[in-house]
Amino acid sequence: MLFGFFGNNNNNNHVIIKAPVSGKVLSLSDLPDKVFAMKMVGDGMAVDPSEGVVVAPFDGRVKQVFSTGHALVVESKEGLAVLIHIGLDTVNLKGEGFTILVTEGQEVRTGDPLIEFDMELISKRGYSLKSPIVLPEGDRIKEIVFTEEKEVKKGQDILMKVKLK
Repeated sequence: MLFGFFGNNNNNNHVIIKAPVSGKVLSLSDLPDKVFAMKMVGDGMAVDPSEGVVVAPFDGRVKQVFSTGHALVVESKEGLAVLIHIGLDTVNLKGEGFTILVTEGQEVRTGDPLIEFDMELISKRGYSLKSPIVLPEGDRIKEIVFTEEKEVKKGQDILMKVKLK
């Protein structure tokens, strides 16, 4: 069993991260952005989205929302932060094409919509939609098991399982 080492008991030392966006699963190393590809921000995965909605990957709270709407950080009940970055270099859009649906500190449940984004506008402006989902707090992580699925559905399919130290 792929995720067997986690067992079924949640004793707060592991976090199941469901896909925050639907689409094709990619390795960070496949991204054309070297900051993400070289895992300078943190380890994780990326998704090439098939629809323009980001949802909560677990029950937790919104820790940070970038004012431009291109990224946010959600925190699990176990205290693990996950950065969801919509597209690459999309901060340059200065918020155009992004609709923020949550506020910092807001409690969220798995699958709750967080941000909507206009895939067509982002693509037309020449930006990649490939979206890194990274774990910036690497010092807290003992092990990460990544999905072997090629496609994921937001709020349903598991993207990563993280074992905490």
